[in-house]
Amino acid sequence: MEVDVDAVSDGDAVLIPGLLEHIERAGVHSGDSIGVFPPRTVSEGDQDLIVTTMARVARALGVRGLVNAQFIVRDDGVYLIEVNPRASRTVPFMSKVTGVPMVELAVRIALGATLAELGWDDGLLPAPALVAVKAPAFSTAKLRGVDPSLGPGMQSTGEVIGLHEDPRVALAKALLGASLVPPRAATGEAPPTALLSIADRDKELLPRLGLALSRAGYRLAATPGTRRALAAGGFAAEPVLKLGEQADRAAGGAAILDLIASGFVRLVDNTPTPRSGPVRDAAEIRLAATAEGILCLTAIETAVAAAEALDPATLARLSDVRPLGEWVATSAGKRPVLAALAG
Repeated sequence: MEVDVDAVSDGDAVLIPGLLEHIERAGVHSGDSIGVFPPRTVSEGDQDLIVTTMARVARALGVRGLVNAQFIVRDDGVYLIEVNPRASRTVPFMSKVTGVPMVELAVRIALGATLAELGWDDGLLPAPALVAVKAPAFSTAKLRGVDPSLGPGMQSTGEVIGLHEDPRVALAKALLGASLVPPRAATGEAPPTALLSIADRDKELLPRLGLALSRAGYRLAATPGTRRALAAGGFAAEPVLKLGEQADRAAGGAAILDLIASGFVRLVDNTPTPRSGPVRDAAEIRLAATAEGILCLTAIETAVAAAEALDPATLARLSDVRPLGEWVATSAGKRPVLAALAG
């Protein structure tokens, strides 16, 4: 699990508005990941360690202004990946969902003020009642033929914020706004097909994915290994032949590129295995999907979140829309920075 931290330091006090937890496993760039605030799975002990480490590093570097860091949380501990003594792509998001004017504070500190003089405390602010989700908007939503594979690069061309008290609704809002939710099954039409080709390392989440897609009215089609894993979890899937595969033709099954071009597929979930052959095949599958305008997801966590966002109970609550100021209540004891200066 990766955690993003944005902070404002005056060289002594370090204000941390909140911690941003990634949905995808560590390795996806912060700008391309789906982030959830406040964290949903990181323990209080690990959060305390992240906050303490962030403050120590900021003071040691003598930061006066904005600073960003990324941490990895694993079973064996918390690891610091990198620290950047500058603004980051997540500063606007954290500022909006916490009500902390981070840029304004950083500028005033650079001009000589302290956090105490500006009316802000040291440390991590209390988490709000709301849940905020940051979802990346990719060019693949508009442009066909662009490889949607997530990786260490920065590919997102924008971001969407979803807000709600219920984390499922907040996530669905963000994913829908970022065009990362597959289309719903239309009444009276043939069920859409979800094509699944999932790497072995990701198969532990297949039961959740299969259940969510089945509840949303999707038929499942899968390559041999994924199909066997689905069957073990009680989900039937149509057989699909991988690229260059001939051995299973006697048992039936459509060629994967033919199925993508058939017009029945509305979603492709393809998490490639990090080996040269499967990587090349995965790239061809992704490009075929985007050429047909089909949503293609390459991280299993994103695929599960997108499928679960189709839950009718969640979709029915997406119309709960309010002004940002109503979602983000001002923290008790904190004064707006300009008012503090004027006072």
